[in-house]
Amino acid sequence: MSYAKAKKLNIEKIPVIDISALRDGTNSQAIARKLYEASTGLGFIYIKGHGIPTRKINSLRENGLNFFRSGEKEKQTVKVSEKHRGWLGYGSAKMKDTAKADLKESFIWGYQDSLGHTNEDHPLRGKNQWPLFQPSLQNAAMEYFKSGDELARILLKGFALGLNLSEEFFIKTSSQPLSRASLVYYPSQPKEHGSNQFGVSAHTDFGVLTILCQDDVGGLQIEDINGDWFHAPPIPDTLIINVADLLTRWTAGKYKSTPHRVVNESGKERLSIVLAFDPNPETIIDAKEVFGPQFNAPDPPITCGDYLIWRFTKAFAYRNK
Repeated sequence: MSYAKAKKLNIEKIPVIDISALRDGTNSQAIARKLYEASTGLGFIYIKGHGIPTRKINSLRENGLNFFRSGEKEKQTVKVSEKHRGWLGYGSAKMKDTAKADLKESFIWGYQDSLGHTNEDHPLRGKNQWPLFQPSLQNAAMEYFKSGDELARILLKGFALGLNLSEEFFIKTSSQPLSRASLVYYPSQPKEHGSNQFGVSAHTDFGVLTILCQDDVGGLQIEDINGDWFHAPPIPDTLIINVADLLTRWTAGKYKSTPHRVVNESGKERLSIVLAFDPNPETIIDAKEVFGPQFNAPDPPITCGDYLIWRFTKAFAYRNK
């Protein structure tokens, strides 16, 4: 048996956008144009000049690997809560109804204040669960979360400018966002599992924007507009920005979410750091707000919170028990 097939991209031909001029405001419009051009194609963007210190990435990666290498008994102490916080073991996620369960583990957390408190006012927002057997994980995770949240807000300003909107358009209701972060651990995938087994099966991301920090192992694959699959190789000092489904819905497809999957055929363990940015749960996702009241929007308005609850219920087995 063999792995799912994908073509190789010439790494030298992959566009990498330096967003420094968006971060410091010296040439936001120029970067916005580049983000628009990249996002209306595949919808996956490599960026550099992102501002997240390497030390924060390395600290979280080290803590993450130590956590996943711990025994199941220890990890069960922070088993995922109904608020989608904590550890998800193998077989807990399925991105498509017809797919096998994903071959991965995850650890999920979200915003908390300096005292460790989080509002419990929504089904997808609640108290983080930190492992007592690894106390250093909390600080490493929250340090990265803060940097990732800041970066997501900067990028969404660029996406707004790319559509000639006010730069605050996509983040104007994000004082209490539903954003969450996760460490995603993929064991080496045995070839005998076959071509229909994935670390993560083909899917598009649920929310507004995803920031992905790969390690150097590889395994991410993306689908182009012709239905061909390509490897998305790790490029040092870059992050991958992924337009997600709510941003596609909000912009009536101007910004397109791209199907992607993971096949870890490296013979090594793989760890990704993911930050999914979503605004406040009451935020109305309506393309008419982008293009005007006369626009014939392909989808009806929906709140961010209601949409995410629907998608999470379909994807995660623990929510259906």
